[in-house]
Amino acid sequence: MKKPLLYTYVVLLFLTITTALVSTSIEVSTLAVSLIMGLSAIKFLLVAFQFMELRKANSFWKICLTLVLALIILLVLLLF
Repeated sequence: MKKPLLYTYVVLLFLTITTALVSTSIEVSTLAVSLIMGLSAIKFLLVAFQFMELRKANSFWKICLTLVLALIILLVLLLF
């Protein structure tokens, strides 16, 4: 396995464990939802750019993906 992929995998594991700890240690509130959504967004971007090789894609697709992700997070936070 290539080293950048291994490092990304370790970061994803760390973020997953952190998300699990946040969800069990903090009662359900806007802060908890914001933290979980933020960590999930970081994980989503890591997977998209590293494993799906989106970093080699056209800038349009990078911007579209990031804007759609921001829109989804904003909608979830506003509905909560």
